[in-house]
Amino acid sequence: MKDFMLIFMGEDYHSMNMTPDQMKDRYGRWFAWNQKMREDGVVKSGEALHTAAKRVSGNDRVVTDGPFVEGKDLVGGFYIVHAKDMEGALKIAEGYPDYDLGGTLEVREVMVFDY
Repeated sequence: MKDFMLIFMGEDYHSMNMTPDQMKDRYGRWFAWNQKMREDGVVKSGEALHTAAKRVSGNDRVVTDGPFVEGKDLVGGFYIVHAKDMEGALKIAEGYPDYDLGGTLEVREVMVFDY
């Protein structure tokens, strides 16, 4: 089995002016997907991320305030999942709850260094 990072990108729910009931529904979809992955034994870890960020760059360690991209492209969180191959990871990604909101899920294999 290999590890894959599922990176979630999309507009922040708060900026979409969702009602409390709509937010509750959205979070319920996320919790259900997480529960399914746990039952299937494929999720290793994952977290949601706040939109506020700082970026440190270069030799002078210049600090810049974020967010750094358009609202629709914000990285909102990630999961690390176990799958046999990329096709297996893409199958897991089918459950991503925000496709209907125009959200994007990027799938990347975690690099393993053999020394």
